[in-house]
Amino acid sequence: MPRFSEKVAIVTGAGSGIGKEIALRFAAEGGVAVIADLDFDAAGATAGEIRSQGGDAFAVAMNVADETAVEKGVADTMARYGRIDLLVSNAGIQIVKPIVDFLFADWKRLLAIHLDGAFLTTKACLKHMYKARSGSIVYMGSVHSKEASVLKAPYVTAKHGLLGLCRVVAKEGAPYNVRANVVCPGFVRTPLVDKQIPEQAKELGISEAEVIRHVMLKDTVDGAFTTTRDVAAAVLFLAAFETNALTGQSLVVSHGWFME
Repeated sequence: MPRFSEKVAIVTGAGSGIGKEIALRFAAEGGVAVIADLDFDAAGATAGEIRSQGGDAFAVAMNVADETAVEKGVADTMARYGRIDLLVSNAGIQIVKPIVDFLFADWKRLLAIHLDGAFLTTKACLKHMYKARSGSIVYMGSVHSKEASVLKAPYVTAKHGLLGLCRVVAKEGAPYNVRANVVCPGFVRTPLVDKQIPEQAKELGISEAEVIRHVMLKDTVDGAFTTTRDVAAAVLFLAAFETNALTGQSLVVSHGWFME
């Protein structure tokens, strides 16, 4: 039997990048992937791709920082499938600037998507997981959940914050057999990262090639980017783990950039 047969997962930010890969892999292993994304067309495209491969998927428009939108997406999922087994809180953005130049509005926007979004989707899904006495939540952290880089104050703050949220969910969810963990990738070559390369080159006064070699990948063991497949494999490993022996933890996937 496939690993996720009859299981239902909500994956936020699954219209592209890491979220899309997680949804594709989950569906390929028998699960139903609910594609939640601010870009409903992108969500629909991902869902269509899954269905074209024989899987089951459902697209929902979701601004994760909007409580009404989150509650509606979760309610629509329950109405359609009657269960939510997995939440992957993946939606995120990046804004690169030194603190002295960072607009407060941008600070609040980034934290709203990463932290408010994680809280709101968690809260909306937990009530259904608690009732079923089963569930798993995986937060998309980062190596920046563990350490800092210049130009990324709100991103680093948000990714550190996810560790705290995860640990509380692990403690509160344990009596209901609900687990929570964080996956912490290194740099993954997604549109989010590609956008950062010229931005950092400009801010740091170096070439784009130097940003890749000497900023993004300088501390990896092999000078390689982490792939979306690497990250998806880690997420699904945590999602499939069946007991509270593995909860409240963070798993770094970074080609050795950060070791613990």
